[in-house]
Amino acid sequence: MSLSSTLSRLPLLALLLNTAPLLAQTTPPKTNDTTTPLHLLKPDYPIPYGQVKAEEVKQVLDRVYNYLNTATPAELVDKNTNAPITDRRKFSPDAIIRPGDFRLTSYEWGVTYSGMLRASETTGDPKYAAYTVSRLKFLSELGPYFSAYQKTNPEAPTPMRSVLYPKALDDAGSLCAAMIKTQRANTSADLRPMINNFMDFIMTKEFRLADGTLARNRPQPNTLWLDDLYMSVPALAQMGKLTGERRYYDEAVKQVTQFAPRMFNKSKGLYMHGWVQEMSVHPEFHWARANGWALLTKVELLDVLPADHPGRPAVLELLRAHARGLAAQQAGSGFWHQLLDRPDSYLETSATAIYAYAIAHAINQGWLDAKAYGPMALLAWNAVSTKVNAQGQVEGTCVGTGMGFDPAFYYYRPVNLYAAHGYGPVLLAGAETIQLLKQHPYGINDSSVQTLK
Repeated sequence: MSLSSTLSRLPLLALLLNTAPLLAQTTPPKTNDTTTPLHLLKPDYPIPYGQVKAEEVKQVLDRVYNYLNTATPAELVDKNTNAPITDRRKFSPDAIIRPGDFRLTSYEWGVTYSGMLRASETTGDPKYAAYTVSRLKFLSELGPYFSAYQKTNPEAPTPMRSVLYPKALDDAGSLCAAMIKTQRANTSADLRPMINNFMDFIMTKEFRLADGTLARNRPQPNTLWLDDLYMSVPALAQMGKLTGERRYYDEAVKQVTQFAPRMFNKSKGLYMHGWVQEMSVHPEFHWARANGWALLTKVELLDVLPADHPGRPAVLELLRAHARGLAAQQAGSGFWHQLLDRPDSYLETSATAIYAYAIAHAINQGWLDAKAYGPMALLAWNAVSTKVNAQGQVEGTCVGTGMGFDPAFYYYRPVNLYAAHGYGPVLLAGAETIQLLKQHPYGINDSSVQTLK
C-alpha cells in the first residue's frame, strides 16, 4: 500500500477510533438476573391483560348494538313481494316478519333482550332498552293479528306459532323472562297476554318426571337437559317477582335443587349436559354453554328470590360451588373450552361470555368474593372482547347443540358468526363488566391484576 493511500485513510481511522467508546456506551447490557429485573419483563399475552376501561367496553357494546339494530328489523311484510303490511285489519296468510340475520322469537333472542336491558342499566344509555321494548311491543301486536288464523291452522309456520302455541321450554322460558323484565321496567308495554301464555305452558304443559322435574323425551325417554334450567327457572322467578305469588319461587327452587343431585359433579364443581332416567351409568360431558345456562339460572333466581325463602341458602351454595369448579377450568387466554375439562377441545365464546357476566354479577351482588373472582371475570371479558369484530358480529360461538354421549359430537360442533347464542351473553358480559369496574376498581400490583376493594 502506498504512503499516500495510507495517509488518505487516516481521517476514517481516527473517526472509528473516536466513536468506538460511544458505540460501547450505547450497546445495551446483556439481559440477566444481575442487570435486569426479570419479573418486570412484559409477558406475551394472547389477549389484552390489565387493560379494562369502561369506555372501551361501551364501544364494544355499541358495535354489537349497531349491528343488531340493523340486522333484526321489526316489520311485517308480504313474503312474496317483500312489501310492508301496514293495514292490520285484514289478515294475510303471506305475512312474515321481515327476514334479518336472527329470529325475534327465539330463546337466544330472549337472552339478547335481557342483555340490552342490562346494558341500559349499567351504561345509562337508553338505546339498548329501547331495542328490547320496541321488538317486544312489535311481537305483542302480532299476537292478535295471527291468533285466529293460527288457532284454525295450528301447524301453519307463521312467525308467531312458537309464541302462541309453544311446544317446548325453548319456545317459552327465555322469552318469557325477558318479557317480564320489560313489563316490570316499562309499564306501557302490555306483554301480559304473551307472558301468561308462556307461564301456563311451563307450569302445566311441559313434560315432567314423576317428581315434577322438567324433562324431555329426546334424545332418549325421560331425559334432563341442563339447558332447561335456563329455559324455565328465570321465567318462574320473574313471575314470582311480578305477581308476588310464592308458588313461582317455590317451583323455581324445586327445579334447581332437583336437577343438581342428578347432574352436578361435586368433586369437579361442574354439571354434565344430560341425564337419562333409564341409564345405569351416565356419560359425563361437561359442555360449556350448558354449564353457562346453569350458572346464569342461579344468578337470575337469586336476583329476585326473597331473602327469607328457605331454598335460598341451597341455591347460593350451588352458585359458589359451581363458580369454584369453573375457576379451575379457565384457560390462560381467559376463555373456557367447549368441553370444560378437556383442554384439547376448542375455546368457545358464548360460554365464556356467560361466565364473565354471571361471575361479575355475583361479585357485584356480594355473593362471590371480589378479590378471588374479579380478576377471573375481567380476564374473561378481555377474551370475549377480542371476538367482537369491527362489524359488531360475535365470532367463535358454537351453533345450536343437542345432546350426545360421545366426545366427537361436542368436539366438532361448528362455530358460526350467525350462531345467535353469542350475542345476548356478550351484551350481558359487557354491561356487567362496566358495573364491576364501578363497584370494584382494579389495579396492577406486582405485574398482576388485583381487585382493590
